Amino acid sequence: MDFTLKQLRAFVTVAELEGFRSAADRMHVTPGAISLVIKDLEAQVGFPLFDRTTRRVTLTRAGRDFFPAAVKVLGEMQGAVLAASDAKSRASGVVRVAAPLIVAAFVLPPVIAAYREKNAGAKIRPVDCAVEDLVASVSENRVDLALGPDRPTGEDVERITVINSAWVLWCSPQHVLAKKRKISWETLQREDVIAAGRDYETGVLQALRHLPIDFRPAYIVDNVTTALGMAANNLGVTLTPDYVGVLASKMGLVMKPVEDPNFVREFSMFVPKRRTQSPATAAFREFVESFLKTYLASPANT
Repeated sequence: MDFTLKQLRAFVTVAELEGFRSAADRMHVTPGAISLVIKDLEAQVGFPLFDRTTRRVTLTRAGRDFFPAAVKVLGEMQGAVLAASDAKSRASGVVRVAAPLIVAAFVLPPVIAAYREKNAGAKIRPVDCAVEDLVASVSENRVDLALGPDRPTGEDVERITVINSAWVLWCSPQHVLAKKRKISWETLQREDVIAAGRDYETGVLQALRHLPIDFRPAYIVDNVTTALGMAANNLGVTLTPDYVGVLASKMGLVMKPVEDPNFVREFSMFVPKRRTQSPATAAFREFVESFLKTYLASPANT
C-alpha cells in the first residue's frame, strides 16, 4: 500500500471532527474533495473506514483499529516533511569551511555573522588550515568548502574566483612611501621589503620573473601577520593582495597601489566536483559569493 500524506491527514481529520464538512473547512477544501480522498484510501486498505449517517460520521470497527497506526504514520510523515522543509529553508545542517589564518580570523567571521542574521539556525564551523592544505581538505572531505588565495586543483575540486585582489604595498604612516601617490616595482628595489613566505614566492616573484628588475626582499617570514606587524613598526614595507586589508587597516597601516605593472591574486572558493552538496552548504556557498564580492571590494575601508 502506498498511502499519501493527504490521504492520512484527511482520514484523521474526518475521524477527529466526525464530519466531512468540518474536516473540509479545516483543510480548506470542499467536502466532495475530502470524500474522494477517503474513497481512494478505503480502496487501498480494502475496507470501509467510516459509517455515514445524515447527522454524523463515525469510524467503523476496522477504522478504529486503523486509526492509531494512521496517527502514528501521519506524525512521522509530517516530521519528515518538516525536516525536508527545514533543510530546504537552509536553516539546518553543519557547514565546515576551511580557511588560512587571515581569512579564518578576519574574513570568515563577518561572513558567518551576516549569514546567521538571516539564518539563525545555521551552523558554520571554521577549520583553520595552511594555504597549501586548502585543496586537500576539500578533496579528502574534511570540509565542505574552502576559502583563500588561488591554488592549483585536481580533478576532484573546483576553484571559483570570488574576487580578483590586486597586490598592494602596506607601510606605516611614518614611512617615506606613505606620502607617495604611486609606487613602482622599480622603486621597491631600494626599500626594505618584508616578504610573507610562500604566498610571496608564488605571487610576486613569479609575476616579476620576466621583468628586468632585481627585486630582493630584506626579510622573508612565514606568516603574513608577522610581515604586517613588522611593517606597522616601520621596519620595512610588505606586499600582500589587498583583501588582507581587513587586518592591515586595523593595524594602522597605509595601503599603496604598486604599478608598472599591476598584478592581481584571486581570492577563491574551493568546492568538491564529485560530491553532492547539502542544502545547507549550497545556501551558504551562494551567500558567501555574493557577500564577499562586496565585503572584499575595498578591505582597507571596512
